[in-house]
Amino acid sequence: MKTIMLVFGTRPEAIKMCPLVKKLQEHNDVFKTIVCVTGQHREMLDQVLTIFDVKPDYDLNIMKQGQDLYDITARVLTGMRDILKETRPDIVLVHGDTTTSTAAALAAFYQQIPVGHVEAGLRTNDIYSPWPEEMNRQITSRIATYNFAPTPLSEQNLKEEKAMGQIFVTGNTVIDALHLVVNKLNTDTQLNKQLDDVLLGSGYDVSRIKDGRRLVLITGHRRENFGEGFINMCNAIRDLKNKYSDVDFVYPMHLNPNVRKPIHEVFGEDLSNLGNMFFIEPLQYLEFVYLMEKSTIVLTDSGGIQEEAPGLGKPVLVMRDTTERPEALVSGTVRLVGTDYNKIMTEVSTLLENKEAYDKMSKAINPYGDGKACERIIKNLI
Repeated sequence: MKTIMLVFGTRPEAIKMCPLVKKLQEHNDVFKTIVCVTGQHREMLDQVLTIFDVKPDYDLNIMKQGQDLYDITARVLTGMRDILKETRPDIVLVHGDTTTSTAAALAAFYQQIPVGHVEAGLRTNDIYSPWPEEMNRQITSRIATYNFAPTPLSEQNLKEEKAMGQIFVTGNTVIDALHLVVNKLNTDTQLNKQLDDVLLGSGYDVSRIKDGRRLVLITGHRRENFGEGFINMCNAIRDLKNKYSDVDFVYPMHLNPNVRKPIHEVFGEDLSNLGNMFFIEPLQYLEFVYLMEKSTIVLTDSGGIQEEAPGLGKPVLVMRDTTERPEALVSGTVRLVGTDYNKIMTEVSTLLENKEAYDKMSKAINPYGDGKACERIIKNLI
């Protein structure tokens, strides 16, 4: 029997790793599954663990007020040392491009334990965009014995870099997660009612969009956009909400003060009475998918949403200058608008006014898979 340890610490990692945890646990005759979380995010991580009913075996609980990249790296590296010595896993699985995943991969490498990198091979080839994620994922791929690439393009990136480990194309586990959640939403009317109530408590009444009223869902949290980038984004959002009074704009705000400060600068201190603009508290994964499913357009600087929203037929406008997901650009599910005021205004307006342009993006095929990525990963671990 192989012992597989999965290490993750942020909400996006948890969303993409929990389906893999559940799938591995179905094969408990072949694998002993150990889950270690670092707590790089705390509250947002715990919410996802609850949704998927995943109980960690180890929790480093590293999150501290004002932590920086040095703190996270050092705490994960030293925290993993004794856990790896105690459990001696055959393989350590990490995900993507967080500081947790790179530090955990390095900790495993220091004990010569093979590393499997889930969602390997994404690249912008600009080490400062996104920062620090681009360098994190390059380092992790150098360490990995198994690279699980979500797409053929990711596989090609790894081959061009002469990655040391084996490479397998699996699809992206985020689609597995999405299928699990959407299935839950489609079959549980009681849950839908609960989510309506939760959203109402957070500041948005979903019944507003019952009669064909449209919704633009917005998220923003990227470090590289802090400062002027966020001010531009907020100015564009303010002018769009004024231009389209028949459309609701909903922005679940990230907890980071660097995100909230420019929102207040543009919209004022009181965010409660802005007509068709709704600033609400951060949503758990379940509520977010529920709202995304009801939205018309998603305007975001997130990575994972570029994969998820097209799975629901929602066009995505990405407020970044680069993306490590060019497959989405090629397939037409995603368009880059950066933090350019004019581009954001133009592209959102086009999708709201031009049905042909909207349908072209909405009906494009999502390149990130069919919801069976976890099965393919496990097949290559046996």
